[in-house]
Amino acid sequence: MTDAADLARWERLCALLDDDPELWPSVQATLEDPPADPWTALLDGLDDAGALAYLDHDDQGSELAEALAGVPRVRDARLDLGRVTDTDGDVARAVQVADEVLAPAGLCLVHLAEDSDAYPLVAVRSVDRAEIERVVAELGHSTTLG
Repeated sequence: MTDAADLARWERLCALLDDDPELWPSVQATLEDPPADPWTALLDGLDDAGALAYLDHDDQGSELAEALAGVPRVRDARLDLGRVTDTDGDVARAVQVADEVLAPAGLCLVHLAEDSDAYPLVAVRSVDRAEIERVVAELGHSTTLG
C-alpha cells in the first residue's frame, strides 16, 4: 500500500497533467492493488484521454506536429504547427520548436520518460511545468528527454 504522501503526489500529478476525470481513479486503483504499475496506468490513462503524443526515437517534426494536432489542449489553442512540421533533426529539436510554438498559448511539452525508445509527451500549462517535474522526480520517475 502506498503512503498518504505518495497518494497525494500521484493525485496532484494527475490533476496537473490532464483534466480527464478517469485519470486519477485509474492510477489510484494501481496504487491500492500492487504490483500494478501506477506510471504505466498514468501513461495509459493519458493516452486513453487523447492527451499523450507518442513518438519514436527516430521521429521528426512532422510526426510531432501530427501527434500534437490531436491533443485536446493543443487543438483547442488553434495554433499553427507549421514550424514544428518543418523541423528536421531529432525529437529533442522538434520538442524545442514545439515549445516555442506552444508558448503564446501558455503551453509546453513534458516528456514522461519510460523504459523504451518511445517519447510520450503531454501538453501542459507552462506555469505547471516546474511542479510537474518536481512531483515526477519525487515519485522516482523522469521528465528528461533523451
